[in-house]
Amino acid sequence: MSVIECKDVTKVYRNAHALNGLSFQIEENKITGVIGRNGAGKTTMLKVLAGFLKETSGEVNVFNERPFNNLKVSANLIFVDDQMSLPATLTLSEILEAAKSFYENWDMELAQRLFEYFSFNPSQNHHQLSKGMKSTFNMILGLSARCALTIFDEPTTGMDEAVRKDFYRALLKDYLAYPRTVLLSSHHLSEIEDLLEDVLLIKEGKTCLHLSLTELKERAIRLSGETAEIDRIVSGKEVYDSKTDASGRSYVVVKNEFSESTLQEAKWNGIEISAVAPADLCVYVTNKTKGGIDDVFNRG
Repeated sequence: MSVIECKDVTKVYRNAHALNGLSFQIEENKITGVIGRNGAGKTTMLKVLAGFLKETSGEVNVFNERPFNNLKVSANLIFVDDQMSLPATLTLSEILEAAKSFYENWDMELAQRLFEYFSFNPSQNHHQLSKGMKSTFNMILGLSARCALTIFDEPTTGMDEAVRKDFYRALLKDYLAYPRTVLLSSHHLSEIEDLLEDVLLIKEGKTCLHLSLTELKERAIRLSGETAEIDRIVSGKEVYDSKTDASGRSYVVVKNEFSESTLQEAKWNGIEISAVAPADLCVYVTNKTKGGIDDVFNRG
């Protein structure tokens, strides 16, 4: 069952397209990583799904309903980011009590245990917290609400490494005990890939890739060897990144559409073949050039 369906979705701010024909579907009870560079449209997309923004054109359905100003969607969804606006007059403990009355599946026992584990002061106010502590408290809200759709938009902003690891572990443990649909936006794919089942890669407001993490790991390979031989092998193939050094040796990341016999022949001809980390592939796919930053210094 699809929890989210987007078809040709655009969002225009004045003359700028934040989303530009975005299309995808998200199945229920999966953790999907939303990946993309700054300005790719990730936050805009997530806010459209949460009903905070209205799309300019296209079709958006969450729980088979349009999310903008929709009470059913709001009641079954929580959106967590570092800009969460919480009442300044309520203490942290009072915010947890208020959340219990709003979220049907709220788990106060979990909220209290996490609250104590991260050493929060019950009498403090949200606006008094440091950036990292705000993110940690927001994370507690996102986990304890146990909404059918939980959206985390860069939830670890300001957290130190130890707290980030605690958050990821807490998310996975609670998800396994209480499955729901989770969208997790992050700049740190290498940190979160063990959590993910699917990856949605956004580039310039469009869906660049949407596939399982397993498929992403197998999508590309790195070839290195004599330039003439590399050029012969990758001719007609989808190349994501390529570099050539002064000695005439080339390094290429290419879509893995090769047969086993072809790869074996390449090895016999002196080509080295290695895997490509998912995080690296996402960087290559979203690069504007196939040489990356090195092209800036290439005056040839």
